[in-house]
Amino acid sequence: MFLFKQTPTAAATDGVSNESSTLLAVKFKATEKIMFAKPLAEYIASSYAEPPEAYRDDLRVLDELREAATAALDVNHTALKRNTRYYGQLSFILSKFPADVNISFTWYNAFVTESEASCADLYFERASVLFNIGAAYSQLGCREGHNDKDSLNRAFGNFQHAAGVFAHLRQKVASECRTQLTTDLSAYMLTTLENLMLCQAQECVWHRSVLNHMKDANIARVAAYVAELYDLAIQSGSQGSLANTIPAGWLEHLKIKMLYFRAEAQSRKSMDCLANSHYGEEVARLQAANEYCNQINETVAYDQRWSKHVRAAVLEMVRSQSELICSNRQRAEHDNDVIYLDPVPATSSLPEISPYKLAQPTIPEIVENPGMFLGGDELGPPLFKALVPFVIHQAASLYEDRKDQLVNKDLITALDELTADCESVLNSLNLPHALEAIQKPIGLPPNILVGADEIRSEGGYLGIKRLIDSAVESNTKAIEMIESAEKALDEEAREDQRVRQGASRDSLRAQRVESSELTNKFRADIAKYRAVVARARESDATIKAQIDTWSKFFSLLGSPRDEIERQVPSTTANPITDPHHSQIVGRLQQYMSEITLMRRERLKSIENLKRVASEDDVTPALNEEMQRLAQKQQQSSSSILQFELHQFEDVFAARLDKYMTWRKYIEEEREAQSELLDSIREANQAFIVARSSHPLLHQREKSLSNLEMAVKRYREASFNLHDGSRFYASLESELTKLRDGCSDFAMARHIDALELMGVRQGETPADLAQAPENSNVSLTEQYLQRQQQQPPPPQNLVWDPSMPLKYTTPK
Repeated sequence: MFLFKQTPTAAATDGVSNESSTLLAVKFKATEKIMFAKPLAEYIASSYAEPPEAYRDDLRVLDELREAATAALDVNHTALKRNTRYYGQLSFILSKFPADVNISFTWYNAFVTESEASCADLYFERASVLFNIGAAYSQLGCREGHNDKDSLNRAFGNFQHAAGVFAHLRQKVASECRTQLTTDLSAYMLTTLENLMLCQAQECVWHRSVLNHMKDANIARVAAYVAELYDLAIQSGSQGSLANTIPAGWLEHLKIKMLYFRAEAQSRKSMDCLANSHYGEEVARLQAANEYCNQINETVAYDQRWSKHVRAAVLEMVRSQSELICSNRQRAEHDNDVIYLDPVPATSSLPEISPYKLAQPTIPEIVENPGMFLGGDELGPPLFKALVPFVIHQAASLYEDRKDQLVNKDLITALDELTADCESVLNSLNLPHALEAIQKPIGLPPNILVGADEIRSEGGYLGIKRLIDSAVESNTKAIEMIESAEKALDEEAREDQRVRQGASRDSLRAQRVESSELTNKFRADIAKYRAVVARARESDATIKAQIDTWSKFFSLLGSPRDEIERQVPSTTANPITDPHHSQIVGRLQQYMSEITLMRRERLKSIENLKRVASEDDVTPALNEEMQRLAQKQQQSSSSILQFELHQFEDVFAARLDKYMTWRKYIEEEREAQSELLDSIREANQAFIVARSSHPLLHQREKSLSNLEMAVKRYREASFNLHDGSRFYASLESELTKLRDGCSDFAMARHIDALELMGVRQGETPADLAQAPENSNVSLTEQYLQRQQQQPPPPQNLVWDPSMPLKYTTPK
């Protein structure tokens, strides 16, 4: 069937349409060998988080299917089944993997083998295989004989299937490819091939009509439609650049066939006229038929390319037809002139022959809807059946994003905002601290005691001060490292300028790459880290100011418990003894208990909402919807498993709708909280009046409020400073790399500068061992200055015995 490009016998696949045949077969597309196993296994492991070993057999079978399809030598139904099976499995796995999976497919043009297309696109692979299925049907049709009805029926079916496959490829499959296709897969070429196959299918009908001795009028109508189809094939085959793509001789073949069947239609119609005693029309029909024969003969005789490209069998068919028509025309003209004397109408006035349309594209059901045949003998069990389709992963990810937006961004955020509003109102009323001052006239509330224990365990005020001092020190060190890196670059840039000074334009010194071109990345990193350190310094300053503001309270909370209790005003008994005032306090306490219960239940509701969201697995619902859509597509005879994300919108809406009850819950919570806070404000106002006559109570209330706020501030500062410590540790590592990188770069450039200035490598350490007098002068410039100060070497190189011997280390 179709072979790998390098196989020598690839061209032999057109042998089914040999010189003795009057029909044309489509060649196969050739391909390069590829393997699915490794790339798909890697994709399964990385994208599906499943062990690829579970699909080892599927991967092996898929490779075997492709190899069998692309290595079949004979054109037979077995080879066709192999390709159809591979096509069906390809159609199915497209629902499991993305089309651009990391496998590059190479296919060659069926008609111009030097032209090829390569891309990682499963749709392209499927389109190329489908093309070869159409080519296989065309070749099977050409292999059938034309001398018996059964062969003609089989050929008729094969050509109709070929036309249907090419039509399906053009309308549905090729348009899904995501690469530049070769011209054999263009819409014009596929239309031409479809029309050609219909021509030859209708031609089989004509042969069968002749064998069945149908009425001449009906044979004429069949032939008229054959000519019409050949004309359509000529029109589509002449579009664009196809004239240079279609095999040599095809267009000539189509034109001769079109003229042949126009002549055949007129000849058969003339026989019908003779049978019905329409002698004048018979003559006119034969004259028209003879004119078509003359057009063929004149064209072939005029242009030698026609006789070279058109098959001998076709030319012989034309010659036989021409002789028969010429003989019949002479007889008819003689009989009419001598016997019948029937007026002969002009050929242009003859009624058109109504075509008898029988051939039409027929898409094989297994090609149009391979999903119906998966699991059967035709296609075998579906590969990767247990693998969740790729579109399901996409849909599940999209649903998770929408669910996260609804649950976390909308619902939970709204509930958190309600709690924050409640805390803000209670803090503005100094609740519950004001009540705690009455409920516990001496001692400290539990929350302050716990906070004080935490602060003491962390070292109290001195502990937090050590942390802020360490942060400030780390910030200063970071600035020094940045400045060190920048200084190295600046010194290198200045030395680079000195190397260039005085150098000729064509010298290596002048052509040296400028520092600014090499240090862009270093400079950008320095600017980035400088901004980071500046922001960190601002944050440290804010935290330090907060620590300074609350330092007195931090010191107190770091003291022993009895010392804290001594600093907080206390009363020996409940100062509010008036029954009416006690009733006011009791009512406020009741409201505070209700608001506390409301907030506690709200936290439970949030946790419940999070649990519901975490357990909300949409995958089963998506799989059910996919099965429903698949059944619907099968009923409508559409392509297999063509799913898009928008097809799952109804599932998304239904699943997310269950969260709408939480919106109602939020509105109820908002309304209940608003009413309760109004009651608390009213009760608190009465409470303020009731305790206004007790200044010591007010002092205790204020002290407890300040201590609780101090605990909160200490925790905030401690958390931020510990986080800052981790930040500075990471920053120091990055700045060390930057500083060392700049220093290494500067040193490498310095050595390069010395070499350009002619400094020998061995001399450099000795020359640099002495500190320069002027630190602003580069090492290179210092070396040049010293060279100028040395006396010139002796000119007389003859040895003088009076001179002492000096030994140098050999190089």
